Amino acid sequence: MTSEHQGPERRESTREREREERAGTADGVEAGTAEGADGPDSPDAGEVAGEAGAEAGAVPAPQPEPPKYAEHVYRAPSAIAGGVVLLALAAWLGTDAVLNGSGRTPAISLAGLLLFVPVVVAYTLRPAVFANTERLRVRNPLRTITVPWPSVESLQAGYTSEVVADERTYQLWAIPVSLRARKGVQRHNARVRAGEPPARGFLGIGGQAVTSEADMVERRASSDQAIDELRELAFRHAEDGDAPAPAGRVTVRWAYEVLVPALLGAVALALLVGTR
Repeated sequence: MTSEHQGPERRESTREREREERAGTADGVEAGTAEGADGPDSPDAGEVAGEAGAEAGAVPAPQPEPPKYAEHVYRAPSAIAGGVVLLALAAWLGTDAVLNGSGRTPAISLAGLLLFVPVVVAYTLRPAVFANTERLRVRNPLRTITVPWPSVESLQAGYTSEVVADERTYQLWAIPVSLRARKGVQRHNARVRAGEPPARGFLGIGGQAVTSEADMVERRASSDQAIDELRELAFRHAEDGDAPAPAGRVTVRWAYEVLVPALLGAVALALLVGTR
């Protein structure tokens, strides 16, 4: 066979070998890609391993703090109403005297207001009793007494509401005792125990019999009910509270914001009137 007939056959066989080599190379690349994707060093495998490790070594979440309850506040509504009326009257009369008075009248009026207003605020608007989970704070006209619950010895309501702590007695001006209201509650409770429905009307005359369930339940005077609530708070937070109340002694702070203006007004009024 001549060389002219062998040339095309050799070229054809060479082409076939090149096609086979290319096909084998492509198969190898695809296999390697699949193996790399499924291998331990692939990104998906690393992320899965990291998440598993994070879950295994995760720090437990901190426990939520116990709920903090709102502070109980006790005030005397009748005293607040009276204080507002007295302050309005003093503002009206004092303004008229300052604007229309002659001679020393404006100065005397200002000195009188400087004495009168702090005293009225101290004995009507200022008194309050605050009770939270740690302490009892009594804001009286001229002093503020802070009593930690472990220091409370007793709470009582006789002729006045009082707290006994560190062998001393402190009055609760914000919880006044009304003997008239207490007697009215006693009469109501006596009727309820006897099975007689209470009657409404002026002084119990002319009222119709009340048969609702609310009127057939025994009641407590407002001062006695407030003392009962304070006793329950003292027992709960001093012994059975969720968190132990901090121990400490009773502290007393004088109300200088009331005493200083009232003293200045008294001195000024005395000087103006005495040197007239």
